[in-house]
Amino acid sequence: MGLLGTCLLGLAALLWAPASRAESSPSGASDAPIPALEIEVLAGGTSIVPRLEQVTSGSLDAHFHPFAGYTARKPSETLWLRLRAPAAFHPSRIPVLIARGGWHELIEAFAAAPGGPKRLPHATDLREFGGAHDSAFLLPDGLDAGQPIYVRSSTQEDGAASLRFSLSTLDATLARGAGHSRMIALAVGALSALALGSLLIWFILKDRLFFLQALYLAYFSGEGFDWPLLHYARAVSPFSWNVPVALSGAAASLFTREIADLKYSSPRVYAIYGWLAWAFVALAFSNVAHLVGLGGVVAAIGNLVFIGAALFTLIVAFTAWRRGNRAAGWFLIAWLMLETFAIATGVSLLFDRAEHLQILLYYGLPLSMVAAAILVALGVADRLRQQRARLSDAERRAQTDPLTGVLNRRSLIERLEIACQRARARGLPISLLFIDLDHFKQINDTYGHAAGDACLNAIIAPIQAELRQSDVIGRYGGEEFVVMLSSADTSAAHPIAERIRNRIANVRVEGFGAPIVLTCSIGVASSDTLGVWGESLIAQADAAVYAAKRSGRNRVQVAMAA
Repeated sequence: MGLLGTCLLGLAALLWAPASRAESSPSGASDAPIPALEIEVLAGGTSIVPRLEQVTSGSLDAHFHPFAGYTARKPSETLWLRLRAPAAFHPSRIPVLIARGGWHELIEAFAAAPGGPKRLPHATDLREFGGAHDSAFLLPDGLDAGQPIYVRSSTQEDGAASLRFSLSTLDATLARGAGHSRMIALAVGALSALALGSLLIWFILKDRLFFLQALYLAYFSGEGFDWPLLHYARAVSPFSWNVPVALSGAAASLFTREIADLKYSSPRVYAIYGWLAWAFVALAFSNVAHLVGLGGVVAAIGNLVFIGAALFTLIVAFTAWRRGNRAAGWFLIAWLMLETFAIATGVSLLFDRAEHLQILLYYGLPLSMVAAAILVALGVADRLRQQRARLSDAERRAQTDPLTGVLNRRSLIERLEIACQRARARGLPISLLFIDLDHFKQINDTYGHAAGDACLNAIIAPIQAELRQSDVIGRYGGEEFVVMLSSADTSAAHPIAERIRNRIANVRVEGFGAPIVLTCSIGVASSDTLGVWGESLIAQADAAVYAAKRSGRNRVQVAMAA
């Protein structure tokens, strides 16, 4: 919690700094105060269609009245406004007129001049919250008291005339825009980082390992004692790094046995890691020995336990990786990198505190922790991807026939019920083709079951060649297949069935003696003629198949209403 508070306070400082600089940006500190503008709008409902020259010449000034703001706007409406300053505005820096409008408004500004209207140059456009934008127009000669500026605002969509006008200087406007951009960029970056961190920690890593290691680094380096919120640990400084690092060891032990899949592959090692976790928790509580002058002994024991646990973990991760656990491979790389520095640090701390430890502690160990966190996250993500792939493959296997690769009977009926509900809701027909290989029992008896399986596989491609992507084929049982034709009535289904029958009649299955010639009988049932749906439609198509077989086989029979 302390580290999170530090990050948030640091972010607040970063966000506040640009805003403060933007607000204190020079708008002419030595200039007179910026005057407010008097705003008037050209009255509507007159028969006059104002032209630019008419408005800017002042001939229509009598028709202007005070602007109330937020006036309802109609599409394709043009609004004319007259702006005047009660006092002169001639700052030492470049003066600008700021016009704020909605995303649907096109704003132009003009000044009256002896030779006709003079369009004010558009300097920049700044985005604001809520879809608004600030248009900055240059005032080359400033603005005299009472001098009119005419503004034309046009819109092509419904909206409100949420127009606001003010005077400023170009450098102050640009500084304000830059400050806003910095704040938005920092806020978006911080929110993105927090979102990614939450995703990795809560949905992938699901442990406190790296949070605890971060606390350990912050306090062990001494930096944390100067940070907001974390500085409260000064009162218990002997415990501030030893307790987090011991608890991180417990978290690492529990994490390792999960990432290496030890619960089922090696229950004994799984139990050892449980005891290791308890040992690290005991180390965390044993830090109270600092109160009686035994802190050095506890620290030495802790370093030895960390070194032994690190070496044991490397062996376990390597073994799990050799067994095919890819996530353990990622973890092995990360742990090898991290523990190389951790073991070196532990050994060095056992014997001396030489100056060469500075590079190890301040660069090697922190960078190894960050790299390890990234690699472990990648490893766990890879493990989740493999689990999803295995789950998808298992779902696919549960839905398909293992011999032919088409839908099995259960999945076919489920798809049919869904398709029928959709078709009925939309008022569309649906047709079924019930395909039955002729003399299939004779093929099995003559050539063997392997030949029968080869025949079943051989007819799938010819059937699919006549189907659309929206059509579905499934094995109903034995040598029977059902094809579901979405949005097809009887007149559309019958030609498809004939083409499938012809394709199957041209199939020759070889490799079992004489080539096996195949034929099939097909029953066609359509909802538009029968008025039935779902499995009742299958029953009608099945009955039509029997009629086709009784008529001599190798033919298509359409089911007719009784």
